[in-house]
Amino acid sequence: MSGLHEVRADFDRDSVFVYQAYDARIAEPALKQQRFVAPFSFGRMTWIKPSFLWLMHRSNWGQKRGQERTLGVRIKRSGWDEALSLGVLTSADGSVFGDRRRWQEEFPSAEVHVQWDTERSIRGAALDHYSIQVGLSRHVIRRFVDEWILAIDDLTPLVAKISKQLQSGNAEKARRALPPERVYPVEPRAARRLMIG
Repeated sequence: MSGLHEVRADFDRDSVFVYQAYDARIAEPALKQQRFVAPFSFGRMTWIKPSFLWLMHRSNWGQKRGQERTLGVRIKRSGWDEALSLGVLTSADGSVFGDRRRWQEEFPSAEVHVQWDTERSIRGAALDHYSIQVGLSRHVIRRFVDEWILAIDDLTPLVAKISKQLQSGNAEKARRALPPERVYPVEPRAARRLMIG
């Protein structure tokens, strides 16, 4: 099925928006400094997601403990493309790796992990295509923080507004407030490795 695995994102010529959810201890300093600082961990994998609705499903519209604050992180397209080029799928796929042994050799040392999760509708229903999650290991987190990030926006008020509209039965108004997303062009070699297309 065409389009089953596509990267959909809010992007322009130079940048891509990805989304993350944190508690106030991490979100407030990040917004103030416009980069991630302690207590953000530079020693463990951090996941970035270009799908706003997938994060809303995961964070329960900012209601899940530790995910109350939604951040829109604008990063350089060059950084996003680099992450995709370094990505290794979190599960072996025969069409990509040929055999499981090759995946077992590549995955443990991969700087970037890529996972496909079922995309969600505005009301949380499972859709018939997938959303990409990109996990940045401790080997690339410094580049993400120091070189790729252009701006960090607090989307928590937007999340609250859309959630309130949904609860009030104004689904169409809520949809109009969603960040725009369209298919992102991925370099062919990276696309093949990540099952995109």
